Amino acid sequence: MPITTRFLTEKVNKVAETSEFRITGRKVLVFTVTAFSVIIAVNVLMAYQAVKTFPGLEVSNSYVASQTFDVERSAQQALGWTLVPEYDATAKELRLAFTDKAGYPAELSNLDVLVGRTTEARQDVRPEFVRESGVFVAKVELPMGRWMMQVEALAPDGTAFRQRINLTVRN
Repeated sequence: MPITTRFLTEKVNKVAETSEFRITGRKVLVFTVTAFSVIIAVNVLMAYQAVKTFPGLEVSNSYVASQTFDVERSAQQALGWTLVPEYDATAKELRLAFTDKAGYPAELSNLDVLVGRTTEARQDVRPEFVRESGVFVAKVELPMGRWMMQVEALAPDGTAFRQRINLTVRN
């Protein structure tokens, strides 16, 4: 064995013999308990945050809601309306353009819009819309990110129009 290798081997063995660090059962237990405690604490925190920010149920009874779904959907499709949303971040305006089958502005007897985040109800707003040149306009400040709009409108004959729209606001 060359002198350098023998010298290094002797030094390593000497350090290993004089080292006071030893892995004992107690140290393994402490490490394991600490690691699992951190994992469990993070899981509890994430579960709490998920439940705290959940906005609630869409419908109270999904079976009852499903009984009229096909009829309501057919009536809405018969309207032939198209909804195009647009958000102007500079002017802080939300615009909703409803058009009928012929492409003309649709006549609405009522309009209700909920704008909010998909994961929490804290930033939910119901803006007041004003009709300007066939387009519904509302002043609302939406910070950058993903937003959800639940639009409910009524035709003059009472037919309901419902649509959920995802909106991304960019600067």
